[in-house]
Amino acid sequence: MTDSIYKNATTLAQAIRDKKVTSRDALDHFLERIERLNPQINAVIALNPEAARERADAADAALAKGDNWGPLHGVPMTIKDSYEVVGMATVCGAPALKDHRPTTNAVAVQRLIDAGAIVFGKTNTPLFAQDIQSFNDVFGTSKNPWDTSRTPGGSSGGAAAAVAAGLTAFELGSDIGGSIRTPAHFCGVFGHKPSHGIIPMRGHIPGPPGTLSEPDLAVSGPLARDANDLVLALDILAGAHGDAAKAWRLELPTARHTKLKDFRVACWFDDPECPIDQATKQALGNIAAQLRDAGVQVDEQAKMPVTAKESFHLYDRLLNAVVGAGLPPKIFTKLQRVAPILKLLPDSVSGKLGRFADAATQRYRDWARSNEMRQRQRAAWAKFFESYDVVLMPVNITAAFKHDHGADMFKRKIEVDGVERPYYEQFMWIGPPTSALLPVTTAPIGKTKDGLPIGMQIVGPYLEDKTTIEFAHLLGELGHGFVSPPGFE
Repeated sequence: MTDSIYKNATTLAQAIRDKKVTSRDALDHFLERIERLNPQINAVIALNPEAARERADAADAALAKGDNWGPLHGVPMTIKDSYEVVGMATVCGAPALKDHRPTTNAVAVQRLIDAGAIVFGKTNTPLFAQDIQSFNDVFGTSKNPWDTSRTPGGSSGGAAAAVAAGLTAFELGSDIGGSIRTPAHFCGVFGHKPSHGIIPMRGHIPGPPGTLSEPDLAVSGPLARDANDLVLALDILAGAHGDAAKAWRLELPTARHTKLKDFRVACWFDDPECPIDQATKQALGNIAAQLRDAGVQVDEQAKMPVTAKESFHLYDRLLNAVVGAGLPPKIFTKLQRVAPILKLLPDSVSGKLGRFADAATQRYRDWARSNEMRQRQRAAWAKFFESYDVVLMPVNITAAFKHDHGADMFKRKIEVDGVERPYYEQFMWIGPPTSALLPVTTAPIGKTKDGLPIGMQIVGPYLEDKTTIEFAHLLGELGHGFVSPPGFE
């Protein structure tokens, strides 16, 4: 029983439907693991066991009568604490929201529940989901199950840690700055950043509670121990919402190929603008060699449709426009005053703060120009994918790094092969597919000499999410997939 519960959500859902495992037993299994293992990593920060047990019992009773609620019938899961869930506070790491108890579920959460899922807990995030580490003043610090001295990533860090530690069947995360991809990479699990716009974000914080508009760049997406779970979740989550659902229907195309040797693979493994560490470079090189040995067409010299410098500059402008829109008025006004001055200073003086201030306070005419540049880059990517099926890229420049809670993110450093680099460079490889609104599946591909997981971005054409997920699944033929961290087997 334990094996079928821990293996993956797809297997668990089938076991429950076949009445080999009850929903109540599965829920109690995860609750027991949380009680025993969560104190080590602080991934799960809120539980609603009474309501969850009541729903699990109802799920088992329904099956006994021949009723099936959907593909997730009776499957217990946790949700990243940036999504509104009825019956639990939605805090998103913010002291100001510690008593926020929503009266409706986020759209994505409701779709999981309508498919039969049992939401029994919430997982940790950084303050307002705005860091690549997961710590806050309300719930404290989440830790990486592979090495608790290191971060599990952010902002879906609690989610990825919980999945890796076997505390939940799978998870719902979100991503605007690698918030699904970085934690999946750091924790050795699978994650999928969907094509932008296919999963509704309503009920996600930020923006503020009650926000009706859809944010630029940001997406909802699953994290799991198996690539098949990503497809299971995507089929449930994706689709039109609200007024659009009156007419629009989403039909994502099937994967371009179902055999590994049929894929045309381009590699973008390094760039002078943002060099990666040796461990990551070696893991990516090993993948390319394994793929070639398996008969896959691999082009390590493929000419990308964008450069790292121009794509990150665009991403930085678009991302910080979103961040700027959510700043309190006093901070925004202050940035407006200092931005023109900081822009004139040398980069070594103004640094990231100057670029942030300028982008966060840009006028619509400037954003419109950036958006036009984005559309041109998207057209270039579409042309590129006529010749290639997927692009393989690093997720970050290193594996999981030591906790660093320095208050000023602009002054934090990352050590890369013994050299200190700016903290923000961890976003460099996240940028190209994000600004182009492309789907990205993150899959585990190896480990560092210290045993830390290394993941890889699998980038595909817009709306061809199932192609990148299928490629991640097929990497299992080369021996790559989820491995449980020591002590969390």
